[in-house]
Amino acid sequence: MKNSISKFLSLAVLAALALNTSCSSDDDSSGGDGDSTFVLDRENLTGEINDGEVILESGTYKLTGKLIVNAGAKLTIRPGVRVEATPATAGDFAAVRYIAVAQDGQIDVQGTSSSPVVMTAAVEAPGAWGGLVLCGKAPINKGLTASAEVSDLTYGGDMPGHSSGRITYLRLEYTGFSYNSEKEFNGLSLFGVGSGTVIHNVQAYEGSDDGFEWFGGTVNASNLVVYNSHESVGDDMFDWTEGWVGTGQNWYGVRTNAGNRGIEADNNSNNHMASPISNPTINNLTLVGLGEADTSSETQAVKLRVGTKAMFDNVVLSNWKTGFDIQHDEGIGYVTDGSLAATNVKFEDITTNSVGKNTAGDTIDVSAFFTINESATGAGNGANAPSWASGWALGLQ
Repeated sequence: MKNSISKFLSLAVLAALALNTSCSSDDDSSGGDGDSTFVLDRENLTGEINDGEVILESGTYKLTGKLIVNAGAKLTIRPGVRVEATPATAGDFAAVRYIAVAQDGQIDVQGTSSSPVVMTAAVEAPGAWGGLVLCGKAPINKGLTASAEVSDLTYGGDMPGHSSGRITYLRLEYTGFSYNSEKEFNGLSLFGVGSGTVIHNVQAYEGSDDGFEWFGGTVNASNLVVYNSHESVGDDMFDWTEGWVGTGQNWYGVRTNAGNRGIEADNNSNNHMASPISNPTINNLTLVGLGEADTSSETQAVKLRVGTKAMFDNVVLSNWKTGFDIQHDEGIGYVTDGSLAATNVKFEDITTNSVGKNTAGDTIDVSAFFTINESATGAGNGANAPSWASGWALGLQ
């Protein structure tokens, strides 16, 4: 009899505990916080995450200021979550909305093709908010470390394999807030980010500055999309500088406005030979421009300058006035020695395939830079949208 009563009481206690746990979970409408002291508020997402894991579970979170993920902390975002930047008062630079991951902080964006994570703005216009900034500990050529031009966080170091986390199936919309002409946010800014970081299936949509920019580092990035059509979108789709030596695979960029280039690539504008020298490998690239209707001053599909190296393969350039533009003595030398080259390139409706100028401004023949292959597929489907972007990327036909 005592055993029966004891078993009954034990079952009752377990049931009560289970009910209490279930109710606690249901009452948490903002999401999870894995032992973090950060107070998560769905209507007021801002501040600094200093410890533990903060989880954005579902639905929409209002980004009302900067959100910084500091060393030792982690921000996890589940599939389908929408982070929406609220409007900021014009000129109130302290209130700029953006998300930044500091050195040794972690981000885990868990989007899927059918349920991507979306970071956007209540005001659907380019430059409405900052964007996403990652700061890692991989090498740069601006010094051992430096301060990021947006967020002012430290980046760089001597850890090429460093990880800032994982980003999959993320769409960044209406980014590019500008403090001034020299200090602007991109869609995704990668400052000294290491190769331990995963970046796969990410779109920059209608941002007013660069879609993606690498400031040194070793991170690899695949399945990237940039789409720009708004009249106020004005900068490059892809940009690298300060010694980036990672790889890019399956990049697809389209602009139907008078913005800037498909790719702008540098090593270091103050010291063209600064080490490590920018030297990425880019495979499967498609860049589509505005063609003869483009009245802007920067109508090159790819501009390579101030000492960058790079190796391209399987490239489709469509509807640009200039295909490749190579500048400065260092770049001309790299074409000669083969450390700056593009193989299997298809030119479609390109007015001039390549132009070159040395540091003195003299015109140089750089046609040895590329080899032509009319069967090149670029990002996967020639000038047309690749199948891997279907369902989660906007603006593509």
